[in-house]
This record gives sequence, structure tokens and C-alpha cells, in this order.
Amino acid sequence: MIEMTKTGGLILGVRFSKAASAFLAANCLLASSAIAADGANPPISSQSATQEGTTVGPIYYPPDHQNISGVWWTEVYEPVLQLVGGGEIPYNEAGLARYEEIEAGVTSGEITDEARRVCVPDGLPRILTNPYPFQIIQTPGQVTFIYELNHVIRPIKLDVPQASELDLEIFPYYSGHSVGRWEGDTLIVESAGFNEKTWLDSTGAPSSWQKTTVETIRKLDDDTLEWIIEVNDPMYLTDTFSARYVYNKHDDVRLQDYNCGDEHRDISHIEGVNPQN
Repeated sequence: MIEMTKTGGLILGVRFSKAASAFLAANCLLASSAIAADGANPPISSQSATQEGTTVGPIYYPPDHQNISGVWWTEVYEPVLQLVGGGEIPYNEAGLARYEEIEAGVTSGEITDEARRVCVPDGLPRILTNPYPFQIIQTPGQVTFIYELNHVIRPIKLDVPQASELDLEIFPYYSGHSVGRWEGDTLIVESAGFNEKTWLDSTGAPSSWQKTTVETIRKLDDDTLEWIIEVNDPMYLTDTFSARYVYNKHDDVRLQDYNCGDEHRDISHIEGVNPQN
């Protein structure tokens, strides 16, 4: 469970369990790092992940049951967030008011979709449904998600040991700050420290700086990847919700250099795709 407080433009008191705390202390962009207990930073090693792979020369080979490397691509694009079990995003009064404010602003032209206008990252969970391919790269102690759309890179540090919890001040980011761990053949990624500039989907569904996410990622078979994300936002939501995505592996595809608005690859075969989204 992640708990967060905020002062000014900074997020205070991001509380992760186990692996999350130590990674954030060592690797996030920190405005000020403060450990409540004794102020001492524990030693962090980039080789401290517990997953066991094989390194041959400069190349790292993950264990077979944890090998999710490769280029992955959805077959379906949904501009509206699809919740597991159906229904709508469980917004509270503040969330609904903000949603209506964004919708009115988009209609009047006072608010623009910056992810498509100036090519900022989509944020979570919107980035998980974008109709462009992405690549997963695994190295010792880290999994990295690289998205073709807008050059988004998400580094996920694995299993950094830390027995206690840390109180941190963290500079908010579009994709948040993430740490991960393997549970058998499933990668668990916890994220917090998001800014408020992204939408949950292409319709303008808002989220606040209190948003936290938990992603579970696993292969259903050699060529199919399942990705489930749970979203929590006590400022805007009455309850958590989950969304599920499925991707196919494409060994024949290589990522291209693409920003929104550029000439880009043909994505017309993706069901539901719209060039504006």
C-alpha cells in the first residue's frame, strides 16, 4: 500500500513497502531526500536484484520464466478507458467536477491534449492502450519499457533491498516513479509521484498527484503478454479500479523514431484506431 502527502509542488511521504522505498531514495529525481528514521541512505547496488539470469559477455539473458523482452503491440485501441468488470471510472464529486471542467475546456479550446499537441508522455494508464509498438529490455536488476510514441522511457528498478519505509520529497513526473519485483513469472510494478498533467485516457479523464498504480505483467504464452493495472487515487476516486491489456509479440518489428504529428508507421490495422488519438 502507498500513502502520499503533498506540500507545494512536491510530494511528501510516499510510502512504499520493501523494494519500492530504497529505489526511490537512490534513483528518483529528488528535491530533497529525507529518511525519517536516522537520515542515513542505505547502500544501493545496481546488481542487487534477486532474479537469476545469465550474462554472456555484455548480453544479459533473463531466466525463461521471467523473460518478457521483445517488441509488443496491441491489436485494439480504446480511447475510452475500459475497466475490468465494466462500468465507469468511480469518480467522487471532486473527480467528476474536474472531468467536467476538462471536457468544457477541450470544447472551448482553453484546454488541449498536450500528449498529442506537444508530445508529452501519455502517463498511466493511458500509455498502455496507445496503438504503437513498445519494447521491453531486461538487464541485470532492471526492466525498461520503451514506447515508440513520444520517446517515452520507463526504467523499472528491481528488488532493491530495504527493510524500513522512507519518507521522501519527490519531484512529480509524467510516468511517476516506479520499482518492481518478480513474483514467480509475474512482474509487479508499483508507481507513485505522478504529476497532474496527464489523463487516464484520451477523453480527458483526470487523475491527481495522489494517484498510485500497481501493474502486474506476465506472459500468457510465448507470444502473448497480459498487463493489468490497478489505479488508486483518493483525491478523485471513491474506489480503486483495474484495466487489462493484452499484447502480441512482434519479432519482425523494430521501433521507429516518432513524435506526435510526425509522419509515422501505418497503424490502420489496429482495431478502433483514430489518427487523432
